[in-house]
Amino acid sequence: MSAALEHDDAGRLEACVAGGGVAVFPSDTVYGVCCDPEDEAAVRRLYALKGRSMRRASAVMFFCLPAALAALEELTEGERLVLEGLLPGPVTLLLANRAHRFAPACREDPATLGLRVPRLPGRLAPLGHVRRAVMQSSANLSGQPDARTLAEVPRSLLDGADLVLDGGELPGLASTVIDMREFEAEGRWHLLREGALGRDAVQAMLASLR
Repeated sequence: MSAALEHDDAGRLEACVAGGGVAVFPSDTVYGVCCDPEDEAAVRRLYALKGRSMRRASAVMFFCLPAALAALEELTEGERLVLEGLLPGPVTLLLANRAHRFAPACREDPATLGLRVPRLPGRLAPLGHVRRAVMQSSANLSGQPDARTLAEVPRSLLDGADLVLDGGELPGLASTVIDMREFEAEGRWHLLREGALGRDAVQAMLASLR
């Protein structure tokens, strides 16, 4: 059975994150958990809920591409073309973080930014109205399977979150992680994790940008 989000769920999510809270939410891949990427206390709380090592970085998510492009004003023209070619979609892109943004999310590698912009069709579309960035990770205990449904999210994580949004059953395959830091200068990219978007599809999409 599917669950449709309401328009005001975007406002509820923004208010939760702005207030230092932690939220469980649906994406185009699996259920995620998020907080303010600039709030160290919120990040530590999220990591504690997941049992995630504080040394590990987490991706920053924008819920629509225009918001990401507007916020990351230091992006080069080539990087913007890459983002417009691959996003929104089920990928996490590693980019140079020249402005050292979102330090609590980047942890021990402030020079690298992991960026997500999900594709939000149909019942997930209301989240596209969220304009602020969030730090996000999968809504699971560290090292455990990803959650396709809200029922698969660990009870301890649901109980510890300040907001839980139900988007019904999701595809269930995590995002593909691509290191793009050498793409503009040298034409090289590295597939760090194959997930919802396969290597052949990534290669075809990037080839069209060269």
